[in-house]
Amino acid sequence: MQKILIANRGEIALRIIRTCQQMGIETIAIYSEADKEMPFVKAATLAFCVGEPPVNKSYLQIDKILEIAKREKVDAIHPGYGFLSENSDFAQRVMEAGIIFIGPNPSTIELMGDKIVSRQTMEKAGVPVVPGSGHGLKTVEEACALAESIGYPVMLKASGGGGGIGMVYCEDEQALVKSFSQTKTRAMTYFGSDEVFIEKYIKDARHIEIQVFGDNYGNIVHLYERNCSIQRRHQKVIEESPSPFLSNNARLKMYETAIKAAKAVDYSNAGTVEFIVDQNEEFYFLEMNTRLQVEHPVTEMITTLDLVKWQILIARGERLPLLQDDIVISGHAIEFRLYAEDSVRFLPSPGKISTLTWKQEEGVRVDWGYEEGGTVTPFYDPMIAKVIIHNESRQIAIETAIRFFNEIRIEGIKTNVPLFQTILINDEFLNGTYSTSLLTKKLVK
Repeated sequence: MQKILIANRGEIALRIIRTCQQMGIETIAIYSEADKEMPFVKAATLAFCVGEPPVNKSYLQIDKILEIAKREKVDAIHPGYGFLSENSDFAQRVMEAGIIFIGPNPSTIELMGDKIVSRQTMEKAGVPVVPGSGHGLKTVEEACALAESIGYPVMLKASGGGGGIGMVYCEDEQALVKSFSQTKTRAMTYFGSDEVFIEKYIKDARHIEIQVFGDNYGNIVHLYERNCSIQRRHQKVIEESPSPFLSNNARLKMYETAIKAAKAVDYSNAGTVEFIVDQNEEFYFLEMNTRLQVEHPVTEMITTLDLVKWQILIARGERLPLLQDDIVISGHAIEFRLYAEDSVRFLPSPGKISTLTWKQEEGVRVDWGYEEGGTVTPFYDPMIAKVIIHNESRQIAIETAIRFFNEIRIEGIKTNVPLFQTILINDEFLNGTYSTSLLTKKLVK
């Protein structure tokens, strides 16, 4: 490959550009009118505006993106995460245009993008799934009958949902009745389908995901796990690896199950099999993300591998760079998603970043999307950067993180740094027993 178009923005666009530069590959960036001064635009070999700030008028403009790709004669398109990364129609159109799509096959994206179909697929493969409905629920009466049979509380989910969108916690029948039609309407608006289903709510659960990689020759490996249990509004905030609470027996079972899940769909390129884990270490398939994850640097830090490079190598037809026994981990890594947001109410805080400085330190990686003087607009996800701490032990990594967030200086906007500072001294976090309910507790509100 000589030239890759990056159909994304911000820190992930910069992240992909860095690997391409190391591989001697030219990069084509696309940007909206609101992003014309962003660092990723300046870093790319060439950059082209694709429209107005709203995503449906810029970053989701498939025709414009493909027009640029064809005109610039790119070899491949990397979708990053979010936006069009899990859009099977986009992947198909890229391939039909004679361009390589850096990701799994469109059919796999479509299969795993439908939460109900993916549940059914995993059940057939012998992968445990959360108790719930194996089909779309048409009426609220049907939903209530099912919820009564499996027991409250339940999660009402949009079949096409993702990233925490389209998920509603229902404590009882009254809440389910109230949310049912609203969730179907919201699902249609966001995902083009009003199909919803129900799963049993696992109390004090842990969210564990396994990074997998496959090539086009039937080889599939795992790159160990990430604990993604610290979430707000069902969206991840902190991720770490290895998971501090899993027993070795449970960990090995999850690796084996993740490989089984990937093989069931003939998976190729980067993917993540996500599980929900209860207090007894029983785990259930949640979903499979058919793209590079936001939190992939956690895995990169403990394995010393470049996952974007792996994606490119596999997309151009090469075999997996390493076999399973050759993939080893060292130390402990924790990632913090640094957002421009109110750390109490979790609401975005757009504005100009007047000051943005941090101390460079060994074992600290900052994947940044903005620079000092830049403006966080209200049009996109307000993540400013990802801070990844890696050290020989979890304790030292935590100590390094505390020092980092005490010294970082960000002015002009609110950020969630105070939230990190609180979590980093929280007993449940320190002893590794935290669950997805941590941020709903008064201690960190």
